[in-house]
Amino acid sequence: MEEEIIFNIDVMLAKRKMSVTELAEKVGITIANISVLKNGRAKAIKVSTLAKLCEALDCQPGGSVGIQKEGIEKFFRNS
Repeated sequence: MEEEIIFNIDVMLAKRKMSVTELAEKVGITIANISVLKNGRAKAIKVSTLAKLCEALDCQPGGSVGIQKEGIEKFFRNS
């Protein structure tokens, strides 16, 4: 069984009417790295980068990150 962590950046950007370019500038990473996260190709992410993404998108990690398991998305929920 293969699981992967997914980043719902497209959904978060759409809700905030924010462009990928604007997000990249706010977080301080390249547009290419935002794309890597969006497309599920990231091998790792620094906690500090995740914190900056959450700050820029005004969300909690559970709102922007989930686990995809056997084609079903399961999102973290903050207790």
